[in-house]
Amino acid sequence: MKDYQGTVLPGRPYPLGATYDGKGVNFALFSENATGVKLCLFSDPSDHRNYEQVNMVEVTDYVWHAYLPGIRPGQLYGYRVYGKYRPTKGIRFNPQKLLIDPYAKAIQGKLEVKDIMFDYSLSRKAKKDVFEKNIGDSAPQMNKSVVIDTAFDWEGVSRPNTPMHNSIIYELHVKGFTATHPQLSEDERGTFRGLANPVIIDYFKNLGITAIELMPIHHFVHNKFLLEQGLSNYWGYNSIGYFAPHAEYCSSGVSGEQVNEFKEMVKAYHRAGIEVILDVVYNHTGEGNHMGPTLSFRGIDNLHYYRMDPENPLYYTDYTGTGNTLNMLSSRTLQLVMDSLRYWATEIQVDGFRFDLASALARGLYEVGRLSTFLDTIHQDPIISQLKLIAEPWDLGEGGYQVGNFPVLWAEWNAKYRDSVRKFWRGDESQVNELAYRLSGSSDLYADNGKRPSSSINFVTAHDGFTLHDLVSYNQKYNQDNCEENKDGENHNISWNSGEEGPADDPGIIALREKRKRSFLATLLLSQGVPMISHGDEYGRTQKGNNNAYCQDNELAWMNWQWDERQHKLFEFTRKIIVIRDEHPVTHRRRYFKNRRIQGEGIKDIRWLNTDGIDMTLEEWETGFIRCMGMLLNGELMQEMDDYGNELKKDILLILVNSYWEPISFTLPHEDLSARWEILVDTDRDEIQDSPEMVQNVYQIQARSLVLLKNMNG
Repeated sequence: MKDYQGTVLPGRPYPLGATYDGKGVNFALFSENATGVKLCLFSDPSDHRNYEQVNMVEVTDYVWHAYLPGIRPGQLYGYRVYGKYRPTKGIRFNPQKLLIDPYAKAIQGKLEVKDIMFDYSLSRKAKKDVFEKNIGDSAPQMNKSVVIDTAFDWEGVSRPNTPMHNSIIYELHVKGFTATHPQLSEDERGTFRGLANPVIIDYFKNLGITAIELMPIHHFVHNKFLLEQGLSNYWGYNSIGYFAPHAEYCSSGVSGEQVNEFKEMVKAYHRAGIEVILDVVYNHTGEGNHMGPTLSFRGIDNLHYYRMDPENPLYYTDYTGTGNTLNMLSSRTLQLVMDSLRYWATEIQVDGFRFDLASALARGLYEVGRLSTFLDTIHQDPIISQLKLIAEPWDLGEGGYQVGNFPVLWAEWNAKYRDSVRKFWRGDESQVNELAYRLSGSSDLYADNGKRPSSSINFVTAHDGFTLHDLVSYNQKYNQDNCEENKDGENHNISWNSGEEGPADDPGIIALREKRKRSFLATLLLSQGVPMISHGDEYGRTQKGNNNAYCQDNELAWMNWQWDERQHKLFEFTRKIIVIRDEHPVTHRRRYFKNRRIQGEGIKDIRWLNTDGIDMTLEEWETGFIRCMGMLLNGELMQEMDDYGNELKKDILLILVNSYWEPISFTLPHEDLSARWEILVDTDRDEIQDSPEMVQNVYQIQARSLVLLKNMNG
């Protein structure tokens, strides 16, 4: 290594990271406990030795900074940070480990953990928790940070700004969705450019999706354990670069090109009127527990970035199940998260964020606090507070399950919705009361907190767990391919295989499974709140019973675009349900029904009916064997208008649900209503008719079916 011979100017402590101004680059790195920092510059990705290094002597407010004239975008760099090495005290400085800039806007190449990246010796002679410093230089095998130029032409394309209550979210994996698409070129498959292809965007427009929610695209780490098993960290919940698009998803290069390719993708979706939401993982990093690799944060300032066990700071406090938890009690870590969010919101123009294990971010010293610094900071931010904010409202620590407790402005993944709908359609007893709350927007969780139905992100399946097809096809998980002896993944799936485990040839079982999928999808899309579809459920994607495909970067977890007739029919059914939802605003109201709970006299805009067509009694709500009910939505009393001041349609709709295993005759309500009803949806049928038929007085609702009817009053 040789010292940099060019000009080194003092530079500025802010902004953090590497900032190109057209003439050179300002480098700034926070570390309160370091005794020295060296900036290492590399000539190209294949350069296994840093050809220049700069001793950063300027320190302002614990930020080490320098300005290098003449440095241009594309420059590769990393840091060596000096200080004490006392793991039992939580101090992990080791300048032999090249470190990624936490503020790097791009990271070069695929990050695979190797032995040289650990700050301690992996020798078998090493005693447990007695760390011998590893003096091997990790630079030859370590990924480098990349200087980028943030300039980009958005061509006047702006955000769609779809109202939350009108949103339909589609959760997807960038690679998994595009990896086998027959109309994409080989170099487009699995990439941001592939996702931006007009064929893919037209797919979403045809389906009726308003927003795509991307599983993690922050640059992430592939664990050593998985690599040794021939697997990889497919899902990406292992972030290391909170400002950098994942390089493996880029078709045009991995040395900074990923930034513009991602921006082009966002612009293409915005031009089509579709929003882009990011699934972000600020609760932990890919450095793992105290025995994990030293890639960035651990080697820069371990005591600031991670939550330590107060009794033994060798160990981390782990609320995430991944080995570490980011320390949101540190103002510098909070600044990192907020700077990252603002960067994606302003420079990248994304429309919102889904926060993985958000309860871990909201924790005070021990408990999850509704008035935590993180939540307060989000609410006070003039940019972030105006975007779509979605919490996964739990973590793995004590008191971490916080469904219904995040403050106003936040929507939540509603796990109670998922479990209630699964139990009902499995045929469990005593479910109608709970289901009524979920169908009507979970007012028991949100209405008393000043929220609206759109606070509830309704989902039946997500990336984590069974797909919809597997939910109706398996009683047990089959995760043997994950090389963890089938011990990983959720055991409590609330699934039912419909009479036979796994693939079936019996026409009756196949038909039942298809009907149950239609009933799940219809329930999801006709419930008050915001529906979220997990990718592939609209046609019946299977993972062959694997409910934790986090490491399966292969066809098991990818979309299969070779559909049979049943899959085409299910897609078309899903598409038409979305059309019906869009045409009937009463299915996704902005406000709750009178802001009242589901039971009580005088509620006219929503009614709950028994099979005689009259209001359900308290005794019936509490009767365990009842598996059929009706929900009447009176749009004539809705009194809502669209964003342009136009009064919304005033249709009167009736949703009937029957999870019993035999048909049930349902007397249709008639007080102040027409006797004539139009059948819009019946999940007993594998198609939705373009010309709905009429019915009067009584409707026979088939087993395990949902029916949607429209009153022809007036």
